[in-house]
Amino acid sequence: MAIQPPSSSSTTPTPLTFPPTHFAKLAPRSYLHAHLSSTHPRRPSGRLPNESRKQSINTGSLTHCHGSAVVRTGDTAVVCGVRGEILSVQDVVDHRPATTVEELRRRYGGHATRLDEMDEMNEEEKGKRKASAEDAEEMAYLNLLVPNVELSTGCSPSYLPGGPPSEEAQTLSHRILSLMHTSQLISMDDMRVWHHPNLSPSPPPETSPSNPPTSTSLDIPNDPEDDTTSPQPPKVRAYWTLHITLLVLSLSGPPFATLWTALIAALRNTRLPLAWWDADANTVLCSPAISSAKPLTLNGLPMAMGFGVFEAGPPGGLVSSSQQAKEREEKKDEEEKEKSWVLTDMDGFEAGVCAEEVTVVVRGNRKGRGMVEVLKIEKGGGAVLGRDGMRQVVGLARERWEGWMKMLEGS
Repeated sequence: MAIQPPSSSSTTPTPLTFPPTHFAKLAPRSYLHAHLSSTHPRRPSGRLPNESRKQSINTGSLTHCHGSAVVRTGDTAVVCGVRGEILSVQDVVDHRPATTVEELRRRYGGHATRLDEMDEMNEEEKGKRKASAEDAEEMAYLNLLVPNVELSTGCSPSYLPGGPPSEEAQTLSHRILSLMHTSQLISMDDMRVWHHPNLSPSPPPETSPSNPPTSTSLDIPNDPEDDTTSPQPPKVRAYWTLHITLLVLSLSGPPFATLWTALIAALRNTRLPLAWWDADANTVLCSPAISSAKPLTLNGLPMAMGFGVFEAGPPGGLVSSSQQAKEREEKKDEEEKEKSWVLTDMDGFEAGVCAEEVTVVVRGNRKGRGMVEVLKIEKGGGAVLGRDGMRQVVGLARERWEGWMKMLEGS
């Protein structure tokens, strides 16, 4: 059998190419820059720079909590459960009802909020602000809000089983607690458990202890030795303490905004049992009737929204922030805009290449849903974003609040 010689035609070598997933791992900054610097900027996920990830909210998913919610934002999923526990005043060290803000400041060592800008307010508004400041100081002193963030095993490759709570989880818990106090989110009236000495018998389930009964409901016994018996004022005998657990099931990107949304949705879903002080049993009793459970009164609906700033060129960590700021002040704003992009609601890949992060918290004003006020701005990691950029992110957060409200109301 004759052996045929090899063909003289030469084969063209196949060019070496990488799929997008490999390119993203080998050169993440160049990969993101290639998407954003195109004629029609699109992020690797297909979203526009100012487009948020899809979000879903489900409430009432946990049966053994007074309130719960499950929130999913892109690939980030958070479960929040709220459970109330009774704190008796007998367990509070040096418990005395305060009457003035100055007394609260001396006793608790805190600073009443928003009391230095009341010169132009009327007396009614001043009274509301003072009462709100007193409630905020008292709630912080008694530690009635106990949020705890847990980054579960498997939520991200960075978290391995068997380890202690991470620094990120503790930082997130502190940020959640700080924002709850700063925004005065929960009314102190919902946390107090009252005792009405002149109401006989103990308050029925349909009577709220936080609202003193009318004079027609009082049964005041007559003292044969003293005809001048007067009704005794109601007293606070206990407080509700809210234990809030936020469990991150899946993590992709900064989780604070999703954690806060889960918290707000769970608090809107929370129903605390009707509780009152029983003088005969010398304890707090709770009504088992679901119909008598009372929802929490929230002071507006604050919304948190995160942003990232991507800068073309070397990572921001290679040059000090002060040197970066000095160099950028010498350039024109037009040139800087072409070299940086503001990304709304970063995912895990974008968070790994964006050195600068901004969180904006806004809330609908009491005067109307159309007016949105800024409660808090947190910024760190770089010096790229200037005044114009801050105005941009604040404007985006205000626009997002309306859609976020509708999503909460529909959950």
